[in-house]
Formats: sequence, C-alpha cells, structure tokens
Amino acid sequence: MGQRIKKIKKIRIHREGVEQLVCGAIGIVAIATLLWYFFETKIPFWSFVVVFGTIYGIVLNFYRCPIRYINIENTNKLVVAPADGKIVVIEEVEENEYFHDKRLMISIFMSLWNVHANWFPVDGKVKFVQHKNGNYHKAWLPKASEENEHADVMITTEDGTDILCRQIAGAVARRIVTYAKEGEDCYIDEHLGFIKLGSRVDVYLPIGSEVCVKMGQATTGDQTILAKLK
Repeated sequence: MGQRIKKIKKIRIHREGVEQLVCGAIGIVAIATLLWYFFETKIPFWSFVVVFGTIYGIVLNFYRCPIRYINIENTNKLVVAPADGKIVVIEEVEENEYFHDKRLMISIFMSLWNVHANWFPVDGKVKFVQHKNGNYHKAWLPKASEENEHADVMITTEDGTDILCRQIAGAVARRIVTYAKEGEDCYIDEHLGFIKLGSRVDVYLPIGSEVCVKMGQATTGDQTILAKLK
C-alpha cells in the first residue's frame, strides 16, 4: 500500500531542542565532575552518569531532525505523511468546524521514540492557521482530535482543494510549534512545525481520495504517500 520514496540523507538536531540539549549537557557534566572529585567512592558518579546519560540519550533521540526530500517530480495530487509514526485512524467523519460536510480523516500517532518534526502534506498556499486550547487526552483516542489542544493549518492546493492538517497535543505533549504562516506558499519537503513529546497529526481530505496506507502502518514524514487526491 504505502511507499517509502527516498532514504534519509542526513540527521541533525532540531532547532527546538538545541537550547535544552546544550543546557542539559552542561548540567550533567558539571554535576558529574562534582561527584567525581568530592566522593571517594565512584558509585555516586557512575550511578548518576548511567541514569542521566540514558535520559539525555532519549531526549537527544526525540529531537532528531532528518533532512528528507521526496524523489517525485510531480507531487500535484499527492498527500504525503506530515509526521513519523503509525496510522491509527482512516475513516470518513463529519467535519463541522470548517468544511461542514464529510471528510476522509487519516491520523498518525507519534510516540516518544518518533521524530517529532512535522512536514507540509501537500504543495499549495496556507489559507489560515488557528490554535485552539483544550484538554490533554491520550493522543490516540478519537476524542483527542476535537477536544485536545491543537493547531489547524488549512492549505489550498494549486487546483483549489482545501486540505486541513491538525497538530494535536497528547497526554504528555504540552507544546505545539507551528511555522506555517497565513498567505505563504508551502511545499512538501518543508517543515510545518514541531510537537514536543507524544502527540498526533490528523489530515482531512476530500471524500473520494485514494487511500494509499492501511491501519497500523508505520509512516515516515515527507516520504510515505498517504493518499492521492481525485
């Protein structure tokens, strides 16, 4: 069903995590140094290094930011996964906030271990960006899409089709960052935003779009084809 288009070329650290990682590294080194010089036994030192070194490694993994490019010349009708994760919803829903009709919703759940950068799912122009405060239910629950804190980015494709991409905070996530700006052109391969810790991204498509993924399938942001617009 879904397809991976091109391998990751390079890994870097996302700008959202640079300050935290630098401060964390300085703190760990400073405390480790004190433990090494002020205790005769090295047990406190090694205990600290193992525990906090592991935590730092997890955080470092979370802030990975792969540079990816989709290797397809004509992306006109393609909808590409906006995030790494797993497909948890493929269904027709009544979308009454913007469209006021039925839409095909495809949802990707992002675990703590996934890259948390988000990409634009289609080429087009940003129609509007809206941030809504809300709850922090577990991101994979159906009610999370409407009740959780989220940011909505509406994109109009070249042929006039409106596509809604929704960044959703989860039970652990507490910050949604959206780079999309109203009126700007946007393209697949560009970052739409970033969500800190476990979360979810929903894409709302016109009914009749050809689905190219299946439930439970792993997705790679900016690589896996979610659907083809009719």
